[in-house]
Amino acid sequence: MKKYINKLFVICSLVFLSASCENEAVLTTLKEVAFSGAIEASPDTVILSTGNENESVMTLSWPAVQFPINAPVTYALQFDLPSDTAGATAWGKAIRVEAGEDVLSKSFLGMDLNKMAIKLGLPVDIEGKIAVRVESTMDRKIYSEAIVLTVTPFAKKVVFGAIYMPGSYQDWDINTAAALNAINSGVYQGYVTFPTTKGLGFKFNNERNWSQFYGADANGNILDGSDTDFQIPAAGTYQMTVNLNTSKWTAVPYSWGIVGDATSGSWNTSTPMAYDHQAKIWKVTANLVPGNVKFRLNNSWTINYGAKNNDEGIMYLDNQGAHYVGEAGTYEITLSIQEKDPTTGVYPATGTYTVKKI
Repeated sequence: MKKYINKLFVICSLVFLSASCENEAVLTTLKEVAFSGAIEASPDTVILSTGNENESVMTLSWPAVQFPINAPVTYALQFDLPSDTAGATAWGKAIRVEAGEDVLSKSFLGMDLNKMAIKLGLPVDIEGKIAVRVESTMDRKIYSEAIVLTVTPFAKKVVFGAIYMPGSYQDWDINTAAALNAINSGVYQGYVTFPTTKGLGFKFNNERNWSQFYGADANGNILDGSDTDFQIPAAGTYQMTVNLNTSKWTAVPYSWGIVGDATSGSWNTSTPMAYDHQAKIWKVTANLVPGNVKFRLNNSWTINYGAKNNDEGIMYLDNQGAHYVGEAGTYEITLSIQEKDPTTGVYPATGTYTVKKI
């Protein structure tokens, strides 16, 4: 009996070793892959200006990376200063731009390349250098060799002036009408809140008087001296843009709001604030419960601000903190914040706020 048991043990051992060898045979390591060639820029030198800001000024292209798996490859571009592409923190400050799946080129408008150049710290009206490399991603990330671009960024000239927007929202008083400030020659922008208790009509005036005003033509476009009011589609807060060069205007829903477990919408839905165009602050009166309050733009977490404590009255961009409300009640909340930088598109680092029980 013992002999048969020993034979059985030997047979099982051989089977186990055979299975182990088969398993070892299929073990593999990741196959090494790389870009098959250099990336190219056409052109690799560009001088940016207001004349080409809305034109395609540069196209970057690269060869496909062949991964061992047959699946889409995602490509992106990284831009950084050449001095920041070496060492332990290499490419740590890079600006990343998605290109897409199986996309082998990316073109850039002058305004977008200009924003990146200034954000990276290149001085305006001076020739500077930007390093760029391509990132490919499937089961891992592979990077191309970097090339260097020569870019001369520019700064837009400051345009002064304003037009005014009297309307039903403020009882047609030209003296208290919202000012829309110049953002370019003949182009004006600002924020207006249309309350649910008021009408939706408005006009545009060159001065705080009725010597020259603009109303709507038959298609709703701008017509000098027209008695027909423009109409907003619904009550709410809007970013108004008026282009007197093209006789067009737009109204885009736009609002800062409060969010957090102290608010009725908790962390999911912002409570919108109204814009006080005379005080130039955002306001809301809301019922709060004990909990936290933060600010975010257009009911999204893309642009949000949090407080480091309850004492400063300062909200910080992308800060995880919040203002804590310790007692339930009705509160008036205000936010004062500057516009994003028109050259870089970057929002300010801080804003000031108040939370007062009423």
